[in-house]
Amino acid sequence: MFPQLGGVFMVIAVVVIASIVIFYHHLPTYNFWVRLSLGLQLGGALGNLVDRINRGFVVDFVDIGFWPIFNLADLSIVLGVAILAYFLWSEEQSLEQVEKSSNLPEGGNL
Repeated sequence: MFPQLGGVFMVIAVVVIASIVIFYHHLPTYNFWVRLSLGLQLGGALGNLVDRINRGFVVDFVDIGFWPIFNLADLSIVLGVAILAYFLWSEEQSLEQVEKSSNLPEGGNL
């Protein structure tokens, strides 16, 4: 898909990889799922970048039939994003529950 934009995708991959590495080192939590999701995204981005550098394009080889053809790097990125999205959603839900269950009167003063 979009073979003429290979250089643009390589630049995007490098920016994404650098962002994940920086974010990972500044991550305030030691949550396993967040680290796993970032690792999956990093691995997928690196895999696609290596393909683009070595071949000039990404090789897609998994064909399920009813789904578009993809590769393991794509699957890794999608799983990583899904895990991170679920974690952030569940974290937001738990923060909302804590706020609702707080016995402090309006304004936070006792």
